[in-house]
Amino acid sequence: QLRLVQSRGGLVQSGGSLTLSCVASGFTLEHYGIAWFRQAPGKDREGVAYISSVDGSSNYADSVKGRFTIFRGNAKSTIDLQMNDLKPEDTAWYYCAAGLWATTWDRYDYWGQGAQVTVSS
Repeated sequence: QLRLVQSRGGLVQSGGSLTLSCVASGFTLEHYGIAWFRQAPGKDREGVAYISSVDGSSNYADSVKGRFTIFRGNAKSTIDLQMNDLKPEDTAWYYCAAGLWATTWDRYDYWGQGAQVTVSS
């Protein structure tokens, strides 16, 4: 069965750091576009960061630029999101995603189960 399995999120103080990880089971992510999305209570899901399947370029939501970094793990089966200088408005459920034809924020076929991140002020 092909799926993405996420590590747990956590509770972090404002200004702190946290890394989220996601492991592909049953396939490798080497040729996939990968991304992280989040959904805060009462809000729509939003894209946080992605790496394109076409050219490997990355892009970030304006709200996280300079603070978050998306990268592939060395094993080519992991997706990590390094989050620095966390703010209370970063509190949300975070989801990793992968798609063979994903280029920006669309066309993701596989999703992780989600991880809750809470940032206290």
